[in-house]
Amino acid sequence: MKEAMFYEKLDGQKVRCFLCAHHCLIKEGKRGICAVRENKGGTLYSLVYGKLIAKNIDPIEKKPLFHFQPGSTSFSIATIGCNFQCDHCQNFQISQYPRLHDDIIGEDATPEAIVQAAQRNRCSSISYTYTEPTIFFEFAYDCARLAHEKGIKNVFVSNGYTTPEATRVIAPYLDGNNIDLKGDDDFYKNLCSAKLGPVKETIRLMKELGVWVEVTTLIIPDYNDSENQLRDIAEFIKSVDASIPWHVTQFYPTHKLTDKPRTPVKTLRKAREIGFQTGLKYVYEGNVPGEGGENTYCPKCKELLIQRLGFSINNNRIKDGKCPRCGNQIDGVWL
Repeated sequence: MKEAMFYEKLDGQKVRCFLCAHHCLIKEGKRGICAVRENKGGTLYSLVYGKLIAKNIDPIEKKPLFHFQPGSTSFSIATIGCNFQCDHCQNFQISQYPRLHDDIIGEDATPEAIVQAAQRNRCSSISYTYTEPTIFFEFAYDCARLAHEKGIKNVFVSNGYTTPEATRVIAPYLDGNNIDLKGDDDFYKNLCSAKLGPVKETIRLMKELGVWVEVTTLIIPDYNDSENQLRDIAEFIKSVDASIPWHVTQFYPTHKLTDKPRTPVKTLRKAREIGFQTGLKYVYEGNVPGEGGENTYCPKCKELLIQRLGFSINNNRIKDGKCPRCGNQIDGVWL
């Protein structure tokens, strides 16, 4: 255990957590919504500090980040727990584990060991992913600071529910963040037990603080696939920055949402068209390799710049961050 960041002590040994937008009021002996932060005697503790449930070497494209060091590998880690309860969670076995069991599982690790593993495996970044990195913030923060000292970049794959206070603390050490923008208010309420507003606030603030941001929308038939919903998402992204890449991704039945089919490719194609019509520079189709919607084109001259197949890059023609044909600067973080 490690004492948590971002909380205040209240009367009667209660505490108020300010790590995420839930702002949980936690009584002594109880845990927050994430189920991995516990009030012990009026002090809030992280139960998952250095308790890794997963660690892998992934292509950065898996996050998905398409404009962040393409073709590189990222040392990816996670603990159990999440501050959302999404009906369609693909990693529910680990994200929801502490809600279903009393024990905290995971392999012990230190920030030093994580950074050394990234170096040893020649990973140019460390990704905090698979579950929501906000809930293991203290460990991610310690890893991120040490990684930056060693010249290794840091990436969150996040639901965007981090508070502004926590965002401002991690931002100086965070280089990239793929944030889910899942749908409208009803979607967040009914499928995630959360709210839309804080997610939009995090996207804006991360961008303002200089973190490279990409946005993912998992399109679920009948839940968030209407033209109006997709256009609203695209227009919001554009209002922040038209250069933010938008990943419109195919849903497949999982967890509690097995009554809906996979998202038709034509729906993804329509979402991509809406993104471009709205004025976004880069829109990608996800989970449908080989359909062509995962390639990067120059927004000025339409030259094919990066050809992808799934998480693999077949050809990358970007030189010094520019289109080789017209010299247009391509937005992103390049090797």
